[in-house]
Amino acid sequence: MRVSHAAGAVSARFDDPNLVSCAGLAPALSLAQRCGLHDLVAEHVHVRAEGGANAHVKVPALVAGMVAGADCIEDMDLLRHGGMGRLFGGARAPSTLGTFLRCFTFGHVRQLDAVASRFVVNLAAHTPLLPGADQIAYVDVDDTMRETHGYAKQGAGYGYTKVKGLNALIATVSTPLAAPVIVATRLRKGAVNSVRGAARLVTDALVTARSAGASGLLVLRADSAFYAHDVIAAAARRGARFSVTARQTPAVVAAISRIDEAAWTPIRYPNAIWDDDEGRWISDAEVAEVPFTAFTGRRAGEQVTARLIVRRVRRLNPATAPAGQAELFAAYRYHACFTDSPLPMLDAEAAHRGHAIVEQVIADLKDSAMAHAPSGRFSANGAWLVCAAMAFNLTRAVGALASTFHAKARTATIRAQLIAVPARLARSARRLMVHLPRDWPWEAAWQHLFTAASAGPPRAA
Repeated sequence: MRVSHAAGAVSARFDDPNLVSCAGLAPALSLAQRCGLHDLVAEHVHVRAEGGANAHVKVPALVAGMVAGADCIEDMDLLRHGGMGRLFGGARAPSTLGTFLRCFTFGHVRQLDAVASRFVVNLAAHTPLLPGADQIAYVDVDDTMRETHGYAKQGAGYGYTKVKGLNALIATVSTPLAAPVIVATRLRKGAVNSVRGAARLVTDALVTARSAGASGLLVLRADSAFYAHDVIAAAARRGARFSVTARQTPAVVAAISRIDEAAWTPIRYPNAIWDDDEGRWISDAEVAEVPFTAFTGRRAGEQVTARLIVRRVRRLNPATAPAGQAELFAAYRYHACFTDSPLPMLDAEAAHRGHAIVEQVIADLKDSAMAHAPSGRFSANGAWLVCAAMAFNLTRAVGALASTFHAKARTATIRAQLIAVPARLARSARRLMVHLPRDWPWEAAWQHLFTAASAGPPRAA
């Protein structure tokens, strides 16, 4: 492909007031309005400081900008070009939105959390967001460092990754049939232990997941950073099962050493997985289980007895064996998960490995609204994270309405194919017509989304 005219025969001018670059925001914001975003903000968010007025207008504007691809406050100018003022109302200047965010305190962020949890529940009620949640659903918890630079960011510090930044704790819910959506977030200081505040977040996430339709088996999944009594107890109080990677403590090592050699069951992965420690692809392993009581240092009523499901992979590179380990750990690498899941051993082990799905959500956030922590104020960045979660969920709901492909597509794909669609506005007989590009490859999906979001009850794609 090449330019059809000589360079001197092509000119450009920014002068058309009827063009918009993201016509897909129209059905997206129609869906947000039908799911009560504006009303929820008006009901729950009350910022009394100067610059905090009209939260019910400014929060949806922030969410809309993030859906369109904004990853910093200045990018909110995406909402104020061409015919956007004719297609939408309530757009605010980036400086106004920045002032609004800086008015937030921790209490206001928690008010916004209440909006986010109710909003995702409404999205699940109006769209096929979580098919199969009445059978089985998984709540996954993980944290990540959002790197920052300079000394102006409140709360920035060096965390477990040795990178300076802020720590974001995220919980998602998914099913075997549905891509994950975010049900709880919390921004924390950079120099923080992963498990700090996790029990409260798990409680919030499980309550929201139940309200969103996860009425069947609900399993909390987490890595070894969250192998703690408070986290597992929080799951038990909300009627959820748990599947948490166990740390290699002396008690866990002793339990593994007691497993009879005949108890190991060989498995093959449907797709090979990369092992960083071994530096190779792994396509087979062996699995066994043993009863195990965790947290024996606590009083008897707080000890937890469940299954320790262990996966071992033969070590081909002796140099990767830990120094001082017994022969057991020189020959194999062991990965144990502590779980009370009712699933059979192999199914429970495979389900636990699916916890990595939360990493995709974190990658999506960092590739969009959480590419930056845009403010120097800690609470402003906390509010930004909650708005990013709402934008992520709204984008996921848009994909679920559009087609089966977009229901599980990355947010960048949904944005490129359904949101960032150029259009020209025309008015006739007091009606607004949106003219979209002819031969748009995803026209059918966009039309399905537009019809479902704007003209009657949404239908499954």
